Amino acid sequence: MFLLLLKYKVPIEQVERVVPAHREFLDQGYRADKLLVSGPQVPRTGGVIIARVKTREEADALIQEDPFFKEGIADYEVVEFQAVKFHPAIGDLV
Repeated sequence: MFLLLLKYKVPIEQVERVVPAHREFLDQGYRADKLLVSGPQVPRTGGVIIARVKTREEADALIQEDPFFKEGIADYEVVEFQAVKFHPAIGDLV
């Protein structure tokens, strides 16, 4: 699994312009079973995505499809982790 931390590089007005395309990208990731959870940080300085992909290459390929990446809206920090403890409700997803 991968934790993708997004940090906005532009004013929030520019972020808002690309949000609809970014959310469609997220919807596609959920339909493809590549994403588990996503949302904006609080305060809204970026976002968080938990991706259910197997390799760093898959994570990087996913990022490159994000309109936030394509438009230069956000920087991405990628953290690979192994989920060894989790709530039973998501056991089949991990």
